[in-house]
Amino acid sequence: MDLGLAGKSVLVLASSKGIGKATAYQFAKEGAHVFLSSRDKGTLETVTEKIKEETGNTNVDYQVCDITNPASIKALVSAVVERNGTIDVLINNAGGPPAGGFDDFEDDTWQHAFELNLLSYIRAIREVIPHMKKQGSGHIINIASSSIKQSIDNLILSNTFRSGIVGLAKSLSQELAADNIKINTIGPGRILTDRVRELDAIKAEKVNVSIEDLQEETAKKIPMGRYGEPEEFAKIVVFLSSQANTYMTGQSFVIDGGMVKAL
Repeated sequence: MDLGLAGKSVLVLASSKGIGKATAYQFAKEGAHVFLSSRDKGTLETVTEKIKEETGNTNVDYQVCDITNPASIKALVSAVVERNGTIDVLINNAGGPPAGGFDDFEDDTWQHAFELNLLSYIRAIREVIPHMKKQGSGHIINIASSSIKQSIDNLILSNTFRSGIVGLAKSLSQELAADNIKINTIGPGRILTDRVRELDAIKAEKVNVSIEDLQEETAKKIPMGRYGEPEEFAKIVVFLSSQANTYMTGQSFVIDGGMVKAL
């Protein structure tokens, strides 16, 4: 199937590793003009060159961006538009906030999690909407967490702000539909990224088992019997951002191998 992404301008936030990196790679394979971003210039440069080499797509670029800084987001979007002329696809992505319960955090940690995991998405959307409206089309994908369907123990910050992303997308889907701008939210389950390894390590230490034993037991609770790979998640993101999706907006999904039992 031709996904119609060749030559499309795609911006992927937090794309130097994990799900963001895998997503940028899949867009590049489809011939899109891909812009990566993160705070780590060295890693960004290495990843960008690797994607170019492995996909044969030379229209891959990057810019350092701190997504908790509104000026940095504005500069990033301006750079993408200057290079590619517009933005057809925005992939909102961010690292997860610290693990912990309600009594573990003071206001400053709550504020940072808000700015990282919700306000950054709001700001990025605000910057790209005028370009999408001008051309009469666009796709926005918000990467969240499986907690958008079922809360996760000891992740109160993520549970709180990821749910806010869903409300944001549902409201915006109503406002932007007339401009043919589609916005959807996708939550990863146990996708084997550095973030998941970090959370597994914290849990393994807490219950005094090895991380290998903990992951083995966790995998048994997933109907498909294993953790997902970042590439598997990324392919769904790319599909929903493509010309194959012409009518779906305001929806939220989890890619989790059947792990989440909530409807």
